Amino acid sequence: MTIKVLTFGCRLNTYESEVMKKQAGEAGLENAILVNTCAVTGEAVRQARQQIRRAKRENPDARIIVTGCAAQTEAERFAEMDEVDLVLGNDDKLKSESYKSVPDFGVPAPEKIRVNDIMSVRETALHLIDGLEGRARAFVQIQNGCDHRCTFCIIPFGRGNSRSVAMGPIVDQIAKLVDNGYREVVLTGVDITSYGADLPGTPKLGALVKAILKHVPALERLRISSIDSVEADPDLMDAIANDARLMPHLHLSLQSGDNLILKRMKRRHDRDHSIKFCNDVRALRPDMVFGADIIVGFPTETEEMFQRSLDIVEECGLTHLHVFPFSARPGTPASRMPAVKGPVIRERAARLREAGDAALARHLNDQVGQKVQLLVERNGLARTEQFTLTEITTGAPGEIVPARIVDATHRHLMAVGL
Repeated sequence: MTIKVLTFGCRLNTYESEVMKKQAGEAGLENAILVNTCAVTGEAVRQARQQIRRAKRENPDARIIVTGCAAQTEAERFAEMDEVDLVLGNDDKLKSESYKSVPDFGVPAPEKIRVNDIMSVRETALHLIDGLEGRARAFVQIQNGCDHRCTFCIIPFGRGNSRSVAMGPIVDQIAKLVDNGYREVVLTGVDITSYGADLPGTPKLGALVKAILKHVPALERLRISSIDSVEADPDLMDAIANDARLMPHLHLSLQSGDNLILKRMKRRHDRDHSIKFCNDVRALRPDMVFGADIIVGFPTETEEMFQRSLDIVEECGLTHLHVFPFSARPGTPASRMPAVKGPVIRERAARLREAGDAALARHLNDQVGQKVQLLVERNGLARTEQFTLTEITTGAPGEIVPARIVDATHRHLMAVGL
């Protein structure tokens, strides 16, 4: 083993793990395991710690370097683990020099920690990579950090304030990826609809999307990751309406369907805005499907408030649902609010997942008989333009295959090539 990376959490971490592996290799690091953690829930932190212990048991001679959002926000907790040799901050993990001097085994916990003040970081550099190993689509980081302070969220303290990558390097990187054979690119970041506020001229996400589609005509499919609908600008809506290469799937950061809970979360939208946004987008692009993040059991949530989150699944016409049982993150305002009991949270989460499963089943059944263009992810599995998982027996990973949907299970589609 030379360098192995364990990745937890979001698509941005997936991209950054590839950068980390490249930078560590250039620094001459060998026989090491890089752990790129997530801090979004307590469960994510627990899983990372569990995998660190397992990795050390299976690779007793390997150095273990822990980084990512959980390492940034809970550095001491990871440094106290005997299995860990070094804790790197979220900014330092992307720098080659960070991997040039890993401490000797058995150093005291404080000496293991190399974590800076993430709020002092003012720029995000675009790290050029040739692609992502084992991936049919490529991720490109356009932004990092977040200027908002939702009461439940620890991520700004792991990522810092919002900072954007200039448009030119992003376009150049995507052109390079297309030249390397990638047919689909995903724009990723922490809060990508805040893109450009810190750049000269304050360009918005829509301007970036249009520039990519204009200047990289060979790019066949462009996706954008999770967005905040209140920041969707006119250029983005125009691109949704008029360029088929922008894929018809948006993942929304809804978090709740109840206005009072949204206010207590310090979100900037209300339920009426969410419903109107979905209706407006569908009017522009009838084949658009929506995913959404929804938190269940936020402090003070009553049964009536939860019911509004259940209702919004149908009112927004959601298809791909990510359900998060509320997890109090130390230091956030929500952690000090009156908590909902654990059994109630679990029961509500199960009901919301059932509603999500029913919504997905309706979408899957509606697709039977449709012609689609499938991006093959690995042998036997692909994704439609709407990001729906599909079984198909033809096509190699990375190819786009014309197909017809012939059947549906409760979780995915089945297709035959045309």
